[in-house]
Amino acid sequence: MQHAATSTQVGATGPVYLDCNATAPIEPAVLEEMHRLWSEVPGNAGSRTHEYGLQAKKAVQRAREQVASVVRAEPEDVLFTSGATESNNIALLGLVAHADGENRRHIVSTAMEHKAVLEPLEELEKRGFEVSLVHPDASGTVSAEAVASVLRPDTILVSIMHANNETGILQPLDEVADFLGDRPAYFHVDAAQGFGKDLKPLRNGRIDMISVSSHKIYGPVGVGCLIVRRRSFRRPPLKPISFGGGQERGLRHGTLPVPLVAGMGLAAEIAGRDHAIRRERCMEIRSDALDALSPLGIRLNGDPERAMPHVLNFSVEGVDAEALMVALKDLIAVSNGSACTSQSYEPSHVLAAMGLPGPAIAGAVRVSWCHMTPDVDWLAVSRRIAALA
Repeated sequence: MQHAATSTQVGATGPVYLDCNATAPIEPAVLEEMHRLWSEVPGNAGSRTHEYGLQAKKAVQRAREQVASVVRAEPEDVLFTSGATESNNIALLGLVAHADGENRRHIVSTAMEHKAVLEPLEELEKRGFEVSLVHPDASGTVSAEAVASVLRPDTILVSIMHANNETGILQPLDEVADFLGDRPAYFHVDAAQGFGKDLKPLRNGRIDMISVSSHKIYGPVGVGCLIVRRRSFRRPPLKPISFGGGQERGLRHGTLPVPLVAGMGLAAEIAGRDHAIRRERCMEIRSDALDALSPLGIRLNGDPERAMPHVLNFSVEGVDAEALMVALKDLIAVSNGSACTSQSYEPSHVLAAMGLPGPAIAGAVRVSWCHMTPDVDWLAVSRRIAALA
């Protein structure tokens, strides 16, 4: 099968880049559009007195439409941010004043969330909130029934990720939404890893807030959004967590980086358009990888039936992850966990929450690719790993 390549040919002259869950290569068409805007449209989207400002504003509005269409939201639901981390912070911390006023200070989340959710939750606990963290089972999935079992009358928010960043395991968003029903609790989804890749669940109108990062959908780093839907004609009553400027309905202040925003919009549009083609290419790479690695007796961490097609998290008995990555560094570039915590060399909190044994956690590596990934010599990879076992 022929497949696209990035303008920088990632992996063509060195090890093949297989850490796309950390950050992904940029689509050439997105890069081209950003260059055009940088060179031709210097205007501020907030400037209304000249044509350059109007062009910038049109580019931003177009991006809102492109992003919203992926999840069937309205363009005005899209608030641009610096990325999913900031979006998560606004979604969680922005509800504090309303929660205090309603005397509803209980939040439900999961023990395997990204630190961009877990750390704001820790801050909320310091402010007197009670947080219930539901643990996944060994499949890497949180049970919707387990989430429902900890809901209370004073639950203000349920926050559950779309797909786990370390295992790629999809979570049962539709089932959780069904349990929530007409309860007043808001439903937030950190969709950094699933937006534009697993389309249907995020189109569920019971999801009130969705956090997105551009660089996970082959757009630029440094931009993202929080999608804030209306439910019963009302949006979640968020308050800003920073101040100055009034942009993005007063919830996210600062001059919008128009080329980045437009790049994200185009990346979202392409993701929706080419979803099936991209999935096919990713499944092809996955099949080739498993054909070569399975004879080694690898342990797949998480249910492969619920995994995104572009992610493998696996362990090899008797092989430490650090040794494996060193042995493979001239062939493939991979990770042993979240890019935000990998330098700490602490055991994965995700795999620990799943109840995996210590050796499996210590040996776990995450391999993640995309539709632009060139062919990998998986047999060479397999031989290197076999030499370590």
